[in-house]
Amino acid sequence: MFWIIAAIFSAFFAGLTSILAKCGIKKTDSDLATAIRTIVVLIFSWVMVFIVGSQSAISEIKPMSFLFLVLSGLATGASWICYFKALSMGNINKVVPIDKSSTILTVLLAIICFGETSNLVVKLIATTILAVGIFLMVEKKKADKGEEGKGWMIYAVLAAVFAALTSILAKVGISGVESNLGTAIRTGVVLVMAWIIVFVRGKQKQLAALDKKELVFISLSGIATGASWLCYYYAIQTGSVSVVVPIDKLSIIFTVTFSYIVFKEKLSKKAFLGLAMMVAGTLLMTFFN
Repeated sequence: MFWIIAAIFSAFFAGLTSILAKCGIKKTDSDLATAIRTIVVLIFSWVMVFIVGSQSAISEIKPMSFLFLVLSGLATGASWICYFKALSMGNINKVVPIDKSSTILTVLLAIICFGETSNLVVKLIATTILAVGIFLMVEKKKADKGEEGKGWMIYAVLAAVFAALTSILAKVGISGVESNLGTAIRTGVVLVMAWIIVFVRGKQKQLAALDKKELVFISLSGIATGASWLCYYYAIQTGSVSVVVPIDKLSIIFTVTFSYIVFKEKLSKKAFLGLAMMVAGTLLMTFFN
């Protein structure tokens, strides 16, 4: 059951990622920040590949696995771009719950695509509890004045959809592939995609004016992301996707806690109830898998 521990660590580092990234995009453009932090993640990923000695296995990857790793990387890139755009427009406690709704779609896709039907009734009940919890948190966000019309919710929803696709595509892609190597390959795809967007939109000119303090936070965010990914893809390679993904989404607990400490962002009673239901649904799915 070591994969469950890996999934928990993935959640912790993912929670740190959101906070560090938010600190790094106060002045810095979100697309540029995404591209910069991906460089850090790529370096981190390949260091781990050489540490475990799996670099020689790259020639043994099957074409189909490589294709799905690339597709997973593209989905990740799209999710990141939307997610950090949403973070730059709204506060963390508004964006994260919607992003975590990817759990629902991922669980359903895992059941359909991989036949993960063990304790199906429990999984569906837990997924319903998750959905209600997310609704309660999102409903609170809609009630906040000044947020409507800013587009943060659209970007957050798109981030969730692409995140769900990422998990499913990655599960296929890392079949028979060492998890660190798979992470490094797909990160390379994300890097190329992120910088293409930067250059297409002409944002590379902003590099010279980057705030050094924000650059540090962006880099730390990249390190946290790399650590989260390494734990996450080890977990989904060796464990059940429909359980790993909900555990990973518990990063919202760390995010909400850190956002209160750092940004003084508080939850209403209704939103707190929603958070509690999300946690309950996740634990139900984990312990009865």
